[in-house]
Amino acid sequence: MSALPQPNPQTELERLDAAVDQAIAACDGDTRAAIRALIVANEFLEVSTSKGFVRGYKLGRFQTYSG
Repeated sequence: MSALPQPNPQTELERLDAAVDQAIAACDGDTRAAIRALIVANEFLEVSTSKGFVRGYKLGRFQTYSG
């Protein structure tokens, strides 16, 4: 028995299909609700990451190269 983790034999398509099945199951089988939840989550991530970058830049958290 090896202590090293075994590589995941799933292909990218199988991994995505499993994620789709999980999203639909989380919404009790309602595909429209699953799509809606994913769109809301995606929009939240887009807004939070873009605002975080601007906020950090304005507050001087990102150091720019001044050569």
